[in-house]
Amino acid sequence: MLKLISSSGIQSRFHRLTSTSVPALRPTIESTSPLLKVLSSLRRLSLSNPNFGGRVFFCSDSSDGSDQVVDAHVKAAESSADEADSSAASAIVPTSPRPEDYLTVLALPLPHRPLFPGFYMPIYVKDPKVLAALQESRKRQAPYAGAFLLKDEPEADPCVSSGSETEKNVYDLKGKELFNRLHEVGTLAQISSIAGDQVILIGHRRLRITEMVSEDPLTVKVDHLKDKPYDKDDDIIKATSFEVISTLRDVLKTSSLWRDHFQTYTKHIGDFTLPRLADFGAAISGANKLQCQQVLEELDVYKRLKLTLELVKKEMEITKIQETIAKAIEEKISGEQRRYLLNEQLKAIKKELGLETDDKTALTGKFRERIEPKREKCPPHVLQVIDEELTKLQLLEASSSEFSVTRNYLDWLTALPWGEYSDENFDVIGAQKILDEDHYGLSDVKERILEFIAVGKLRGTSQGKIICLSGPPGVGKTSIGRSIARALNRKFFRFSVGGLADVAEIKGHRRTYIGAMPGKMVQCLKNVGTANPLVLIDEIDKLGRGHAGDPASALLELLDPEQNANFLDHYLDVPIDLSKVLFVCTANVVEMIPNPLLDRMEVVAIAGYITDEKMHIARDYLEKTTREACGIKPEQVEVTDAALLALIENYCREAGVRNLQKHIEKIYRKIALQLVRQGVIIEPAVASVQDTEQMSETSIDVDKEQEELQAGHSECPANQSIDVEDKNSSEEDKERGSTMTISKVLVDKSNLADYVGKPVFHAERIYDQTPIGVVMGLAWTAMGGSTLYIETTLVEEGEGKGALHLTGQLGDVMKESAQIAHTVARAILVKKQLENSFFTNAKLHLHVPAGATPKDGPSAGCTMITSLLSLAMKKPVRKDLAMTGEVTLTGKILPIGGVKEKTIAARRSEVKTIVFPSANRRDFDELAPNVKEGLDVHFVDDYMQIFDLAFGEEQS
Repeated sequence: MLKLISSSGIQSRFHRLTSTSVPALRPTIESTSPLLKVLSSLRRLSLSNPNFGGRVFFCSDSSDGSDQVVDAHVKAAESSADEADSSAASAIVPTSPRPEDYLTVLALPLPHRPLFPGFYMPIYVKDPKVLAALQESRKRQAPYAGAFLLKDEPEADPCVSSGSETEKNVYDLKGKELFNRLHEVGTLAQISSIAGDQVILIGHRRLRITEMVSEDPLTVKVDHLKDKPYDKDDDIIKATSFEVISTLRDVLKTSSLWRDHFQTYTKHIGDFTLPRLADFGAAISGANKLQCQQVLEELDVYKRLKLTLELVKKEMEITKIQETIAKAIEEKISGEQRRYLLNEQLKAIKKELGLETDDKTALTGKFRERIEPKREKCPPHVLQVIDEELTKLQLLEASSSEFSVTRNYLDWLTALPWGEYSDENFDVIGAQKILDEDHYGLSDVKERILEFIAVGKLRGTSQGKIICLSGPPGVGKTSIGRSIARALNRKFFRFSVGGLADVAEIKGHRRTYIGAMPGKMVQCLKNVGTANPLVLIDEIDKLGRGHAGDPASALLELLDPEQNANFLDHYLDVPIDLSKVLFVCTANVVEMIPNPLLDRMEVVAIAGYITDEKMHIARDYLEKTTREACGIKPEQVEVTDAALLALIENYCREAGVRNLQKHIEKIYRKIALQLVRQGVIIEPAVASVQDTEQMSETSIDVDKEQEELQAGHSECPANQSIDVEDKNSSEEDKERGSTMTISKVLVDKSNLADYVGKPVFHAERIYDQTPIGVVMGLAWTAMGGSTLYIETTLVEEGEGKGALHLTGQLGDVMKESAQIAHTVARAILVKKQLENSFFTNAKLHLHVPAGATPKDGPSAGCTMITSLLSLAMKKPVRKDLAMTGEVTLTGKILPIGGVKEKTIAARRSEVKTIVFPSANRRDFDELAPNVKEGLDVHFVDDYMQIFDLAFGEEQS
């Protein structure tokens, strides 16, 4: 880069010089623009004005790339005749003596570029002797030296050598070695200033080295070179110069750097001469140093112009390439900046409007990316709806309410598992193993599930079914559903409909409502991610009914195998195929389920567990789980079978095992506290034994240890049975020689009350010997089966006072059964004992104990008749007899429900003889053998059969 050497002194001198020598030119230069001045200067190129005064000093790039501005202290001008001939075109004010008088000069090497006349260059002089010689010359009024370009090393590549290495080599060169490396043609340079080791040189004229004078510092003899004569009117020279000017003009239009050089050059120098034009073009071009040196050595003006023209043309091509690159980069940068600014403005606007997260393009891309993997499996009508909604989303404003509705709708539509099914397990043996691991008993349920798997294996695909598990609380209906899902390798989803009163929870809301959401079934499919999960609908018998419709009716479409292949949710409004979904419903009371809904289900009854089944469940499942949850090891606790049996009979008599689990957890919590307290008490005793061992350094006898441990055992509470054993008592510990102790808590029937309190239930058999007028009946409740007594007594007896009074919080059905029983009993009594007028003259009171419990149901008729006849005939019934069944006015026995529950209740009360209606024989035959074992069951269809059974044998 070239810069004008400016200083206030030089500028003032230049102004004075130009104002005095060329007064007519000043208004023209000052009144025109810099560009017009340059063009006009180039256009007026002529050799007729060689005496135009004033030159400005330029320099090429220094070795370190820095631009230096030099303050040139020019001495007073001395005019002479020779000056006009030799340096008429020079603006350098000569010193005395004249430059052409210097025939011996110091040789200064230039590592990068040659110095052209009229330009300046800063160089660094590291040699102290050379620097001292330059300073001495400047003091002696002879501030001149020779600047010569340094040749490249023969083995070095000039294209790859770095500037720092070149400078280092220059500093090392001295004497004859340096002389041999210098080009012969150089420039006479005026020493403008010296600042430290930096010397500013100003080029004057060309020199040629003739011989070396001295080596340190290097001094050489030189000849001053002049340009060869040329014809200024030669057409070839003119054409070449005009082409140089034209090329410079083109470069001037594109390069601002060159434009600055032209402006400053023409302002202070004026018109160009042909030699000056050639030097100027070569000096400011970007050519390499050898090409510039070739121009410097050329004394033929025409050839110099040709060389300069080549350099300028090349510079023009480089400028065009530079302009293309700059334009491309500028377009790229401006485009990115524009996009960045627009995006920032868009973000700011969205932030002000609260829409910074609503990018429609991003949303559309997300929805398309989500549905793309499912596109082949997705039904065509669903794909059509999704595409329509995506198009609609692009047209909507992000601020509109319809936009959020459409976005949420697409979110649900694309999130559903269209056509995606999990791989099912059709291995019957594996499923049987899983079901047996999770549940004991429940053969009916397990058999039904295995049938479902077997059908699926034969068909190769499974169809959804609706299975309803009915039974009392705590029998494991919900956990059975989870086990079925594990056995089938299906995803599991549970939702409870107990107390559900809004149809929208099942069928979904309309999309136009605020906060609208799909129904539970659509939410299930989204959560599980498959279209064939196992859905457990819990508490289906407790559906509510409110102002928002009837949920039980809304479930019809969901649970109908003929309709759920095209289930229509109000929110999605597109049919969904639920035919592969396995629905498992749970209910406590089947009668509470609406008949249209019940008709679509396959009911599997879970009656509850007998004592034997509860023992297995408690021992194999509940105790193990509870022990692990409490952090107790198996060797620390032993709960006997007698304790578990007492717990089941006296505390947990209901059909389920949830209450049994609570009591077992209660026992283990107390044991955990007991073990912790016991550890605090026993640890010092163990420590004292160890101290005694260390002091005596002898082994302690096993019997002595047992005595000490028994002493520690005596400190435990009296109501706790604790077995403290030494590990040495076992064979393994004898081998190890261990002396540690283990405390084992024993829970037996004797101390069970210390853990769970007093028994809640007592024996249901109130009477060892059944009194007259008392008969045991069998009842079914939501908690399972139970036995209850029906008692009848005489209030008063008199002529025509026959009446019946009922108590025991009986329902309408049982009140009607009592009236029917009263009528039938009178008819039977007349038939058996014609002379007995008991019912005619007796006022009777019939009572069912546990009066605080509501009782109702059509199965107490035969029991009431037997109670009334026992009182009328003054005969007690058999003590081991229990009966159930409804009676018509003609004495026929009607079937009842809950055969298994009533059988279990009879066994619990140690009843051996049971009377069932004949129509219930099939139900009894389906019971497990362990339930029927040891029972004498009679199936009757007429009450006279019961009469013979109850009163036919003499009771002791």
